[in-house]
Amino acid sequence: MDRTVGATGARTWGVGVWVAGIMVLLVALPLAAARRLPDRVATHWGGGDGGGPDGSMPLWAAALVPALVWALLVLGVLLARRLGGPSATEGWAAAALLSGGVFLAGGQAAVVRANLDREDWRQAGSVTGQVVAVVAVGAAAALVGVLARRRRRAGEGVVPGPVMEIPEGRRLVWFSRASNAWLQLTAALCGVLAVAGALAGLGGLVGAQWLTVVPFAVASVLVLTFSSVRARVGVQGLAVAFGPLGWPVRRWAAGDIESARVEERGPARAGGWGYRINGLGTTVMLRGGECLVIRAGGRDFAVSVDDAERGAALLNSLKAAGGRPGH
Repeated sequence: MDRTVGATGARTWGVGVWVAGIMVLLVALPLAAARRLPDRVATHWGGGDGGGPDGSMPLWAAALVPALVWALLVLGVLLARRLGGPSATEGWAAAALLSGGVFLAGGQAAVVRANLDREDWRQAGSVTGQVVAVVAVGAAAALVGVLARRRRRAGEGVVPGPVMEIPEGRRLVWFSRASNAWLQLTAALCGVLAVAGALAGLGGLVGAQWLTVVPFAVASVLVLTFSSVRARVGVQGLAVAFGPLGWPVRRWAAGDIESARVEERGPARAGGWGYRINGLGTTVMLRGGECLVIRAGGRDFAVSVDDAERGAALLNSLKAAGGRPGH
């Protein structure tokens, strides 16, 4: 069981922040450097002698054309999702938006850097190294989008079984997940700020700002990782996976769990949102309310997911059966 509306809303917020952030970066990068750029900006390389620049645009076009391409890509993805359905297109749609945004924003930064402080666009420097790096990062971003969708689909369609007893020879599985839209939005904002700082440095607008970029990048990854969770109970015990990629994962064998119960907890009691450690033990707090709480190794671990009572009942049944699928 999961909060479908909340999860969908969180993903919508994240996509909106990404789309808007890339759009702003595409337009803002060349405009921010306007005083250090020639009237016409080199935008194409490879046709001239030695692979130098062989095409140019006015500054306003260099700012708006990539933004228009990005807008068309986003509209194309939205149209494809409407025609093909979200479930059939979500994997490649995420890959297209991630890789397309990285490629366009990185390419824009490379163009700005190559033209920076040149009197004429024909004097623009090479962009080969930057383009190779951008393509590599874009491909990695596309892979992340595909893997994230596969992880989500891996848990779909699992139906919790009876809670009172495990029939002989049957293997029952309980699955639940939860997410926090505000944490995901915070992760998206930190990510956009990190990308903006990195692109400004790549474009030569500022010096290397690693002391600014790295903290925002690390914060984005950590907050995103602990903004969603998936819990699974089966004959192997309990597995709690974090983040859109389902990693890292914490596992407990059924025989190692002393007991499982349901408990009402809120962020005030848990010590805040996300992954919290205090006198209660460890709590993964994504929303207030019922939590699945296990006791293992003398310490409690709680995760705020729906249908926690059924998960606890199945864990206790497996514990009593010695981890066997039936008894």
